[in-house]
Amino acid sequence: MERDGRICVWCGRDVDTGLVRATTEHLIPRIKGGPSWTENEVVACGRCNRNRGHVSPAEWLDQCELLGMSPNRPLVVARLESLQRRIERDGGQWR
Repeated sequence: MERDGRICVWCGRDVDTGLVRATTEHLIPRIKGGPSWTENEVVACGRCNRNRGHVSPAEWLDQCELLGMSPNRPLVVARLESLQRRIERDGGQWR
């Protein structure tokens, strides 16, 4: 949360209110081969993390916008680009 702030990357809600559960979400889900690296993690509220399931980041961004939420698309893109650079540097891949 220090790196990305206390705002859910998907819906824009403040996750530091005591009413909203903050989670760390994997952009590329671990079940789909996503690593547990900070480059693959973003702040998400519990509701968005749970509702997203294993949907791809691109699909979920679109769904969030269709639902009237305000996802932080630039941050998601930046994290995915950072993850890609790390994979190229250190090896590994997602499925």
